[in-house]
Amino acid sequence: MRFLTAGESHGKELTTIIDGLPAGIPIDVNEINSELKRRQGGHGRGGRMKIETDTVEITSGVRHGKTLGSPITLIVKNDDFKNWQTVMGIEEVSDREKKKRRVSKPRPGHADLVGGIKYEHDDLRNVLERSSARETTVRVAVAAVCKRMLAELEIDIAGHVLEIGGVKAEITETLTVKEIRKRAEESSVRCVDSKIEAAMKEKIDETKKAGNTIGGIIEVVAENVPVGLGSYTQWDAKLDGKIAQAILSINAFKGVEFGVGFKASALYGSEVMDEIVWSKEKGYYRMSNHLGGFEGGMTTGMPIVVRSVMKPIPTLYKPLMSVDIDTKEPFKASVERSDSSAVPAACVIAEAMVTIELAKAVLDKFESDSFEQLKKEIKMYRNRVREF
Repeated sequence: MRFLTAGESHGKELTTIIDGLPAGIPIDVNEINSELKRRQGGHGRGGRMKIETDTVEITSGVRHGKTLGSPITLIVKNDDFKNWQTVMGIEEVSDREKKKRRVSKPRPGHADLVGGIKYEHDDLRNVLERSSARETTVRVAVAAVCKRMLAELEIDIAGHVLEIGGVKAEITETLTVKEIRKRAEESSVRCVDSKIEAAMKEKIDETKKAGNTIGGIIEVVAENVPVGLGSYTQWDAKLDGKIAQAILSINAFKGVEFGVGFKASALYGSEVMDEIVWSKEKGYYRMSNHLGGFEGGMTTGMPIVVRSVMKPIPTLYKPLMSVDIDTKEPFKASVERSDSSAVPAACVIAEAMVTIELAKAVLDKFESDSFEQLKKEIKMYRNRVREF
């Protein structure tokens, strides 16, 4: 399975084409729209979310509620394009019109300057429009299709926020994915610790008043993942590596860890490795899950636990200093609409990217021209694994 996305932040629409999904997956547009709505929510979101109401249009690859096995095209219209038709239109415009919305002042922490240098753009809007996190809208739409497929295969995934701006959740109990999802959906900051939710919201509000931004830490958990997805045979076949790359491809994400993650540097090997046991009912399983569901780049059958860190959004309402690419003079960076914290929304995107990589790994391992065939393959495989 593979997909490509296209479109600019204030362009006419965002588009994605998904190739390689089995024929026969049930598709409900309302489910996709529900995932898009989740991405737009969360305490701390900025003005753009008041303008856009993201809904998907499926223009190929689905007939009578099921996938055909051919490429699926998903389109999300940008409602705000009506205000940007001259600025973002494909037709040639006068030099005077070009100058109206031209950006010559790169923002620290954005792709603006490096992208301008790389592609020789004298208008940095050509960079910021595509490098915007708006692009992740259609990634979430892709994941919604993949999530339905995985749910039918009894693979369950949910994300939640562990920390925002130094305010940390305290989770003392082991939660199932179902419990994580329920609690996260009930929280405006997607935090399962209800006692800390108010403190997180207060931190976001204080930051907004100060014209600043904050980041946070997100955790995604996946249950009932088959043993042996991914491979140890080549560096680029390791599934934990693929998941790490997918998460780091999200705007503003700067780090990934699995299981105990970076804490492993201070632990003994006996505190990190997961001891193996066997029972007739379960087959092989681990006494703990310090490695987050992976050994040798392959899934162990234990829950996948992956955490990631999102830096503060670089667009500040009290802009940092930069340099005008025309005059080379110091200048305060330009301000686009921004969120004080997008961590709750980014949690939905991180969940989406893990979902996509798990779907790809499932389709890589099993025969999957038709969805019925895939379901039979996985059922037989799970039985064989238990009897190994």
